[in-house]
Amino acid sequence: MRLNTYYKRSLFFLISVLLTFAFLLVGCGSQQQSNEQPKEEQKAKSETPTEARVIEHAMGKTELKGTPERVVILTNEGTEALLALGVKPVGAVQSWIGEPWYDHIKADMDGVTDVGKESQVNLEAIAALNPDLIIGNKMRQEKVYQQLSAIAPTVFSETLRGEWKTNFEFYAKALGKEEEGKKVIENFDQRISAFKEKYADKLNLQVSVVRFMPGKTRIYYNDTFSGVIFKQIGISRPETQNKEAFADEITKERIPEMEGDLMFYFTYETGDGGATNQEEEWINDPLFENLNVVKNSKTFKVNDVIWNTAGGVKAANLLLDDLDKFYSELK
Repeated sequence: MRLNTYYKRSLFFLISVLLTFAFLLVGCGSQQQSNEQPKEEQKAKSETPTEARVIEHAMGKTELKGTPERVVILTNEGTEALLALGVKPVGAVQSWIGEPWYDHIKADMDGVTDVGKESQVNLEAIAALNPDLIIGNKMRQEKVYQQLSAIAPTVFSETLRGEWKTNFEFYAKALGKEEEGKKVIENFDQRISAFKEKYADKLNLQVSVVRFMPGKTRIYYNDTFSGVIFKQIGISRPETQNKEAFADEITKERIPEMEGDLMFYFTYETGDGGATNQEEEWINDPLFENLNVVKNSKTFKVNDVIWNTAGGVKAANLLLDDLDKFYSELK
């Protein structure tokens, strides 16, 4: 009887040990499966295809995947757009004035590769940068669109004249930064509204816009960088300049058409002195000196880059800074 009891107890102990060991094995297996699960989920997530976006542009449609990280920009105003959206391009075309960048963007362009001019881009330099997006313009680079597209997905804006906001919104869409782009435009529009309110009693002053270039003088109308901003503000223009057009190249006989209550003029000087000579010759001409706006000391020389050549969102904000300065000093 005692022997049977002994065997029973031993058998019970052995069974208990085996069951305990079995439970431990099951527990370890569950723990290992639990630990491996996040890795499998992460792997599955990494293998999930990136959603593609189709961008309609001046040359057709282009499919883009993911967020572009190595962007090459082929217009000056496009460079400003990227910087305003917090994107530093890996390559950009030279500024029209500067070595190679405008003064107002120079600090933000450190390390960016110069890829030629808007009118003559360097395809080899662009390819060497291994971009994942190229942004250009039909007016400037239509002839090399296919070659650019062979390097990386390429999208083109339509035009460069007048309404800079349209291009800005296009660039923001191409970069997948539409919400950030809306905020940039909203901030600019708020500045416009504040200016209109602050100087409401001065907006009826007729503003003339003139540009001096090497061997050329132009009167600028509404379909220009400054003209578009003037229209949004509600600044009046002289009757002869209130045209939905770009500009007229004029002879000295047409100097009287420069008349206005205020005149802003800028000079496109590239370094050879040609534009400066043109400016000096014209502002010392008797017809110019006889303008009422000159006699009343209401002519103001402003920066050509900011008021015309750059054509981007950063320049637009700097132009507003200038206007605020000049209008605050008017009596």
